[in-house]
Amino acid sequence: MRITKKTILYVVIAELFFFILLPAVLLGINGIFHKLPSPEIPQILGNKIDTPEYINVYRHAYGVTEVIPFEDYVKGVVAGEMPSNFEPEALKAQAVAARTYSLSKIMRSGEGGNPPAHPDAPLCDDTHCQVYRSVYDLTSLKGEVWMNEDWQKICNAVDSTKGQLMYYDGKLAEQALFHSSSGGHTENSEDVFASAVPYLRSVESPYEEEATHQKEVKYFSAKDFVYLLNLKYPNRKLSSSVQSINVISKSAGGRVEDIKINESTYKGREVRDALGLSSANFETAFDGSTITITSNGFGHGVGMSQYGANGMAERGANYKEILEHYYTGVKIY
Repeated sequence: MRITKKTILYVVIAELFFFILLPAVLLGINGIFHKLPSPEIPQILGNKIDTPEYINVYRHAYGVTEVIPFEDYVKGVVAGEMPSNFEPEALKAQAVAARTYSLSKIMRSGEGGNPPAHPDAPLCDDTHCQVYRSVYDLTSLKGEVWMNEDWQKICNAVDSTKGQLMYYDGKLAEQALFHSSSGGHTENSEDVFASAVPYLRSVESPYEEEATHQKEVKYFSAKDFVYLLNLKYPNRKLSSSVQSINVISKSAGGRVEDIKINESTYKGREVRDALGLSSANFETAFDGSTITITSNGFGHGVGMSQYGANGMAERGANYKEILEHYYTGVKIY
C-alpha cells in the first residue's frame, strides 16, 4: 500500500484530535459540570435569618457534591429522618428542626470552613449531618404510590413552614438535635455531650406508646460481656469473670451515667456503644452466668423525641407547641 502525503496529513489530524483536542474538550466540559457555585451566606434581617435559595450537599453514594434548593433539601431530610405515616404536625416540627440544624452547619462552615469529611460542602446526606434522600432515591426505594401520597404529605408539611427556624434569646438555636424515642424523658445536653445548652433541657416525653425499642431485652454470657467491653475499652482491663454490676448514678432523664463492673467504672453511653444497645436508658440483671439488659428508647435522648412529637400531635398539639416543649425557651418564626 502506498502512503501519500494526504494520508499522512489525515493521520496527523486524527492524532491531534484524539490525543489533544478531544481530551481538552472533555476536561472543559467536566470542569463546567463540576464547578460549584459559592454557597450563599445566610442574611440576618433584624432578628430573623433569611435562608439561602440553594446549598451544596455531598452525596456519599455517588461521590459528588450537588447543588440543591434548600427547601428541597429539607423535604429530603424529613423523608429520610422521620416515618412518613406520622401526623402532619409532627412532620412540620421535624421540618423546622431539620431546617434549623442544617442552617447552623451552613453558617458555621462559612466561618470556619466545611467539615474534613466533605470539604466541598457544608452538609452531606448521611447521619454525619442528616439523612437526606432525593426524589430519585425515594422513587427507587418507595415506589410511585408512596411518592404520590406520602411524599406529597411531606412536601405539604415543609412548604407550610417554609423559612421558619428556631431561635433562642434572639439567636439561631444551633443545636436543634432530635432522636427517635427517649423512653419517657429527654436528656440535658451536658449529660450526653460536652456542654450545657440552655434549650436542651430534660423534659418529660410521655406519649411514646407506639415507639420502637421499648423494653428491648438483650442477653450476654459473662464471657461475651467481658470480651465486648475489653474490645471497645482495652485500657480498663476488665477481668474474665464478672462478680458484680452496679449502677452508680443516673442522669436527669433516667439514663445510666456511671456503672461499676467489678472494680472498673464505665459511662452508660460507653456500655451502650460496646454492647450495641439502643439507648443508655437501661437496667441490668446478673444471675452469675448471664447478664440481662433491658433498654428503653432509641438514640442519644437529647432534644426532640420523634415518637413523642407524633404522640403530642395525635393529641392535638401543633408543631410550634411540640417544638417549644422539647426545646426549652425557643421561639419559631
